[in-house]
Amino acid sequence: MSSVRAVPETRRMTGAELSADDAWHTVCRFGLWHLLATGFVRLRYGDGFSHARAFALQLALAAVPLVIAGAGLATAVGVESFAEVIARTVVAISPGSSDALVQQAIGNTGDEGSERAEVVVVLGLVTAFAAATSAFAQLERGANRIYGTERDRPALRKYGRAALLTATAGVSMTIGLLLIVAGEPFGEAMEQVYRWGDTAEELWDVLRWPCGLVALVVAVTALLRFAPRRRQPGSSWLAVGGVVTVLAWLAGSGLLALYVALAAGFGETYGPLTAVMALLLWANVTGIALLAGFALAAQLEAVRGGLSDPRLPDSDDDGIPDRLDEHPASPAR
Repeated sequence: MSSVRAVPETRRMTGAELSADDAWHTVCRFGLWHLLATGFVRLRYGDGFSHARAFALQLALAAVPLVIAGAGLATAVGVESFAEVIARTVVAISPGSSDALVQQAIGNTGDEGSERAEVVVVLGLVTAFAAATSAFAQLERGANRIYGTERDRPALRKYGRAALLTATAGVSMTIGLLLIVAGEPFGEAMEQVYRWGDTAEELWDVLRWPCGLVALVVAVTALLRFAPRRRQPGSSWLAVGGVVTVLAWLAGSGLLALYVALAAGFGETYGPLTAVMALLLWANVTGIALLAGFALAAQLEAVRGGLSDPRLPDSDDDGIPDRLDEHPASPAR
């Protein structure tokens, strides 16, 4: 349950949308560390961590069928060599204890000919799209609670918008994540299968980072603008939260990769399920980074509107905000 103050919808004196210049002036006025600290408070009291876990589950449910559908699509169109590239890439980024399970799941897509591969592609894409749509609908709920909006959009509008975000921001996010997370093993697999040469591989390693970062920032900024149920500031204002989100995600993903690689007993503990556990942990990091970006963008707009403390007042410190204490019959009591 969210217990944060609602963020007022602010504009310039002329009524125009807030821009990056306004965001920079606000950061300079209130201080970056103050905004980060109060943004964390907004994330916490807006129940952001719970919504991040729900988003992570749906994201993981979308990732697995999407990978299998990619291998099936390559088989269905007769490009078995590219299916091998996908298999090599996924095995390379999965923890070692689960290599055999991952290889079997991907390799089985083409064992029974193109007809089975076509079925795998259709079912995989439909399942992945439905799970991703549910994930972005959950992201709207988390964003609304962080902004202090108590109700989501009506169901048809909510899931319709989530489906549209899946087809746009979701595709951009997927491209960015693939370029950064799987870019290096993908390049190595392409070189091994297609023999495209060291020069092409080096060029790929150079270009994938800026392209992946741009795709991620564009996707996150689009989510910040269109997911919450409110009128948002301009995209350049929200890009501040988008950049922080991407940086937080890179840091969290890097630390998680080190933990999985170096932690004693991680692979032995989970055995063939190591890849599944690593995927769930990574998806949770992704959800926290996204909602942290929402919290920072919300708090940046809140302090500009004169609301420095993101929490609802609780003068008697009983854990129940004052506005709920005023209604004894409230279900919250």
